[in-house]
Amino acid sequence: MSSRIRRIRPRSLLWAAAAAVGLGFLIALEIAARGYGVPGPITNQAREVMFPPKSGFLLYAGMALMMVVLTWRQRLIALGSALGIDVVVLLVRWAAGIRVTESQGHPFGNGALCVVLACAVIALTRRTGRERVLLLKGVGLALLLVAGRKTGDTWLLITSKSRPTVLDPYVATADHALGNPSWLVGRLVRATGPVGAHILDYVYVQLAVAAVVFALYQLRHVSRDRRFPAHHLVRTFLTIGLLGPGIYMIFPVVGPIFAYGADGGVWATAAIWPETAPPLLAPHAIPFDEITPRNCMPSLHTAWATAIFIHSRKGPRILRYAGTFWLLATLGATLGFGYHYGVDLVAGVVFTLTIEAGLRAQAHGWDRAGIQLVAYGTTIFAALLASYRFLPLQMAQHAWLAGPLLILAMVSVIYGYIRTTGQWDPKPTTAQQPEPQPELV
Repeated sequence: MSSRIRRIRPRSLLWAAAAAVGLGFLIALEIAARGYGVPGPITNQAREVMFPPKSGFLLYAGMALMMVVLTWRQRLIALGSALGIDVVVLLVRWAAGIRVTESQGHPFGNGALCVVLACAVIALTRRTGRERVLLLKGVGLALLLVAGRKTGDTWLLITSKSRPTVLDPYVATADHALGNPSWLVGRLVRATGPVGAHILDYVYVQLAVAAVVFALYQLRHVSRDRRFPAHHLVRTFLTIGLLGPGIYMIFPVVGPIFAYGADGGVWATAAIWPETAPPLLAPHAIPFDEITPRNCMPSLHTAWATAIFIHSRKGPRILRYAGTFWLLATLGATLGFGYHYGVDLVAGVVFTLTIEAGLRAQAHGWDRAGIQLVAYGTTIFAALLASYRFLPLQMAQHAWLAGPLLILAMVSVIYGYIRTTGQWDPKPTTAQQPEPQPELV
């Protein structure tokens, strides 16, 4: 009995420490947002119990993640309860003459959040032991997915308020080494007309929902096995969202459509995106408004789409095709809508592979190869940021050398990831053939 307690206690302490850190992080963001006169992630999440949520699809996606721990009967009850609550809320708003506009949010999703919170209460009051822990993990996944969106919104607000200048001229100059892909793809997207733009916009906006679809496939056996796999897509997705905004504070960039396009208004250096690439001049930081988020370096949409692509590789053919499509469409949207420069995408891929390598090494058990891969990816990522900041003009003037070096650096991390994680994957075993027996005469 004592050995069993000793074995469980470190894991319990780890979960408690992680919960305490997460709660402290949310409280800190809430305080910071209040300092700027707006509600923080905790307030925004609590108000969605009754008020129109920002994304009803995301709330239902979070509930779907939680339901991987439930039986099919419990899933039907949970889904029916969520839909029933949403219908009641819609009827109450209709009777009160309340009309939900697109700017206010979605008219549905409250039911999904209420069901998730109800499951948390059930876990604490009606479950014990492993069943309680399993249900709380499911609830935690759902709330983390939704809270990640809220914390991201708060982070973006903080970047716009605390970083009065942006480094877009540095990144735009460095982007000459790759041939200014945002300007090129921007013209291509415009040429496709509204159909192509609407498809890319849907892919770009619903990235989190797509991630849940892929995660549900990975977690499909949780209800049967009564445990979560050691590593899955949600872990990578949330870690990217946790670490990425910190880089925004170090390297604030708003994107070409704002710094060089019409969306920047009076703050744009010139309205030349996507028709004319910016001239080669010595870059300098430029002031920008306190509204536009500094959320370009690295491209987290590229990072998340890359994570989806990686985790779809071991799925059925349709998921592999879908993962490839989502990655390519996300790259097209980030560049074609002018939200990112090409060098943002290179940094985003390296950023994701480094995080994925660290999480897989932690699940597999840290070894020399895992430590080396994470250290190498971190070094390449830091070198990319340093080159964008301190060598952009040299990169643009020697594009024939700098461009291939950027791609080579990214490919080297991809190769290292494939080579290292391939050694961790279980090798298929062939069934031994029975030895032939002599015939009996």
